[in-house]
Amino acid sequence: MRQLVVIALVGFAAQLVDGALGMGYGATSSSFLLVAGLTPVMASATVHLAEVGTNVASGVSHWRLGNVDWRLVGRIGVPGAIGAALGATVLAHLSTEAARPLMAMILGGLGMYIMLRYIFRPPQVSDARRSPHRKRFLVPLGLVGGFVDATGGGGWGPISTTTLMSAGKTAPRTVIGSVDTSEFLVSASASAAFLVHLGLLGVEWPLVLALLLGGIVAAPIAAWLVSRIPARTMGIAVGGLIIMTNLNTLLAAGGIDKQGLTLGFAGFVAVWFALVIAMAVRESRVKKAQAEALAAAEAEWSI
Repeated sequence: MRQLVVIALVGFAAQLVDGALGMGYGATSSSFLLVAGLTPVMASATVHLAEVGTNVASGVSHWRLGNVDWRLVGRIGVPGAIGAALGATVLAHLSTEAARPLMAMILGGLGMYIMLRYIFRPPQVSDARRSPHRKRFLVPLGLVGGFVDATGGGGWGPISTTTLMSAGKTAPRTVIGSVDTSEFLVSASASAAFLVHLGLLGVEWPLVLALLLGGIVAAPIAAWLVSRIPARTMGIAVGGLIIMTNLNTLLAAGGIDKQGLTLGFAGFVAVWFALVIAMAVRESRVKKAQAEALAAAEAEWSI
């Protein structure tokens, strides 16, 4: 029961991150499930089965708030589902010894990508509520995102959301809402593929339900927070957390001894904390300066 409560909290936190940033649910929850001792294929299957439910809750929440472009959902979600089925099949046929460092590498890379992106290149801002991107751009993006998502236990958001944000042609709330909604197709496809290879009895259903319940509770809160949370600070924090939970596996796979593991882990945590604090202070100063400028402009107008 204690383990299920912890898994439910992981699902809650992961969905808050995913709903607010448009990424991170799979990478965050898969990382913690690996730490808990699940095999890579079981971790990815558990996450994707739970995501089927959380994606519905998140999609409905974003739809009610007007954050969804349904054309974008279809154009990126369908190829994403195809890629996810292929990725789940590949992961299911890998041995645990080969899959664990592979998944840690994918998740660690995604974490590094998220963290560095929010440090050096935060999402551009656009007011367009309908995405102008065409199929020749969205189809390959969906295929790659879906494949990496199923193989690594996460990656749909970091690949799809960050790519669309980088283009700066669609409003952030529309990108996040549409990518979250399209993820239902990716999760459903990956889940079906995992069930074909594992069977119903090969899935830890209590863990799936715990993740699902935690995510469902968090989904409407995350949709509300999407335009109110300091995205750069959260992006750095989430990226570092994903790296941290996979760092030991990555270092061990590189042949580093126990003392080296400890030093490497401690060094990364120290740098990560410093970056989070520095960005939080910076965001606070920027917000304060904007508020002062607005107050000065209002005072000058009233005179």
